[in-house]
Amino acid sequence: MKLVLKQTVENLGEAGDVITVKDGFGRNYLIPKGLALIANTGNLKMASERKKYATVRLSETLKNAKELAEKLNATSITISVNANEDGKIFGTVTNANVAEALLEKGIEVDRRKISIENVKTLGEHAATIALVSDVKATVKVWVVKA
Repeated sequence: MKLVLKQTVENLGEAGDVITVKDGFGRNYLIPKGLALIANTGNLKMASERKKYATVRLSETLKNAKELAEKLNATSITISVNANEDGKIFGTVTNANVAEALLEKGIEVDRRKISIENVKTLGEHAATIALVSDVKATVKVWVVKA
């Protein structure tokens, strides 16, 4: 079954793409959820228009993401935690802590896009933020004793 995607579907395609899927998947999932339309001449024409619009919007999004990445790469945040005398912290520093510290600096980032290794000690660590598919930023995270 040939379908035109109305929205981007992970592991399937971008909005406006013409895809071929099994009949049941298209008929029972994609079409009822409003994610795709049957590929006929009218829908194909609409898909090409959406594709043009999506490329313009993607270029704007990519430009904004690169600007934000530059800002994030220059940013350093400090997170205060409880720790013992050896420098081991009680608990761990999570992506939610990093997102909250960035919000205090006036930068709003979705916590699900932040990845940070298992932070169990005081000191300097790095958090990677995936802004869009190929734009990533790294933020220095200083973990200090409260």
